Amino acid sequence: MNTFYRSWGKRLIDLTLATTGAIILSPVLCLVALLVWLRLGKPVLFRQQRGGYRGARFILNKFRTMLDRRDDNDQLLPDEDRMESFGIWLRRLSLDELPQLWNVIRGDMSIVGPRPLSARYLDRYTTEQARRHDVIPGITGWAQVNGRNAIRWEEKFDLDTWYVDHFSFGLDIKILWLTVVRVISRDDVSQEGHATMCEFMGTNVEE
Repeated sequence: MNTFYRSWGKRLIDLTLATTGAIILSPVLCLVALLVWLRLGKPVLFRQQRGGYRGARFILNKFRTMLDRRDDNDQLLPDEDRMESFGIWLRRLSLDELPQLWNVIRGDMSIVGPRPLSARYLDRYTTEQARRHDVIPGITGWAQVNGRNAIRWEEKFDLDTWYVDHFSFGLDIKILWLTVVRVISRDDVSQEGHATMCEFMGTNVEE
């Protein structure tokens, strides 16, 4: 059963859930897109290159949650200076993640798996941490239901590699259920002292 799930079942379930979800949630997607345009301006989508399965790069889509505020040198201000109440609300309800259903349909992502991080981190992982790319990244994952952005990078990667070694249909169902609980409770959206999550500079980088 688990061999079939790893080889074929997971992709079939991903495709079914993502397609059905995109259709059912299309009014919500349109409404959120309109609100983002009215409150934060264009572009409505935040698109960034992320590291995917086996380190392959892909473009992740999210609803924009920050203002385009810049300093006198035309450099973006820190996240905390660009966040406002509407963007915080989107993040706490995880509504900004909805466009990733398209990434799941395309096959770039799964519903459940280690969260895909910025492609610029790819050469900063240790060999052990890089194993998080041995499975397709997900919209939600084991690290997200065990601390999300409130835990240190090293803890997050330990949780990711644990998932790689243990993932199964039963574990994915458990993660989906815990994700719903997390969204309702709105816990662990940001890391302490940061509006979102501090940049990962590499485990072995000297201070």
